[in-house]
Amino acid sequence: MAIPKKPTWVTLDVYGTLIDWETGVMKALDEVSEGNVKFDKAEVMSQFKEIQHKIESGSYELYAEVLRRTILDIADNIGWRLEPSQAGFLPGSISSWKPFSESNPSIKKLSKNFKTGLISNIDDKLLGETRRHIPLDFDLVVTAQQVRAYKPEPAHFKEFARRIGGKKGWVHISSSYHTDVEPCLKMKVPVIWVNRNKETLEKGQKKPDAEVKNLREALKLLGVS
Repeated sequence: MAIPKKPTWVTLDVYGTLIDWETGVMKALDEVSEGNVKFDKAEVMSQFKEIQHKIESGSYELYAEVLRRTILDIADNIGWRLEPSQAGFLPGSISSWKPFSESNPSIKKLSKNFKTGLISNIDDKLLGETRRHIPLDFDLVVTAQQVRAYKPEPAHFKEFARRIGGKKGWVHISSSYHTDVEPCLKMKVPVIWVNRNKETLEKGQKKPDAEVKNLREALKLLGVS
């Protein structure tokens, strides 16, 4: 689908799109291990995404618990001794995860031109911690806790469409192909993929409606300077 030149609504994923969660996770690991464990970022991130998706595919539970279970499994896999009682450090670190440098200037510009929303795989309490770093009142927010499901299940997007009365005039922006681009393509919601990590699509994966390197490029596509 073509990206509308004058959409009414622009929604954004949060972690990876607005918030540098990977740096936040690695910093939290270094702090809790007091520098005594050398973590390989590529290995941690690969395991994190795989394990998290497996947990999220089961019965719904708050994202704070998903994070605790994920880090315990990673620790077990890499031979890092982490007691279950210590695993709360990871959801506890979310309050310190920072936005990318372009995030706040970009969303301020978006908010002056469109109605804005957040669509995120998180619980309301933890999102509240993150929003302290994002000084903007969004018009609508849909979280995993509200729909009791995790993307790429379509519940978030169906709920957003229900709240705004349909899909017309709506564009979604996300850095995650798996959790956001794929369900948007299936629902025929125009989607802009912020491909920060220069990922390449595998054979059979459909191209997003637009692909950019960062949020600044996404704004240009929407006619915002």
